[in-house]
Amino acid sequence: MLDEIRKLFAQSGASRYGGEAVSQLEHALQAAMFAERAQADPALIAAALLHDVGHLLHDLPDDAPEQGINDVHEARGAKWLARHFGPDVVAPVRLHVTAKRYLCAADADYAAQLSEPSRVSLRLQGGPMTADEMADFRRHPHFEAAVRLRRWDEAAKVKDLATPNLEHFLAIIAACER
Repeated sequence: MLDEIRKLFAQSGASRYGGEAVSQLEHALQAAMFAERAQADPALIAAALLHDVGHLLHDLPDDAPEQGINDVHEARGAKWLARHFGPDVVAPVRLHVTAKRYLCAADADYAAQLSEPSRVSLRLQGGPMTADEMADFRRHPHFEAAVRLRRWDEAAKVKDLATPNLEHFLAIIAACER
């Protein structure tokens, strides 16, 4: 699995992360670094690094959201990861878009700080949750992990931010494989 991850980032990691100022790889490394700094467990660090792996698995253009295309990267990525990882890695990846919808409904400050590309994708992903959707999501066993991941995801868009390299995080991920 580690070789597959290396290969995906080598092939597509340099592509732009949507309309953001970072590449897919930079975004992944920043999210994982924030998780590590927060002393998250290895599974959540793995989820942070790999939360957008679904973007690397399709051949849609980088600007798919601007073209009105929801690439459902969270489902694609979770399915791919489930071959080698358990729910502590897979569920937060599958739920990180749901967590964005939740946070946009629950936290006006969070919603106001979304980047423009995140706002565009939010509309395609169903917009902020309803009160009933929020209540259902709060009952999910991976709710807290997904929300933590989503906050790191939104923060991981800093141009030229120094991070540990991919190999650093792959060493952590290796302990999470089934």
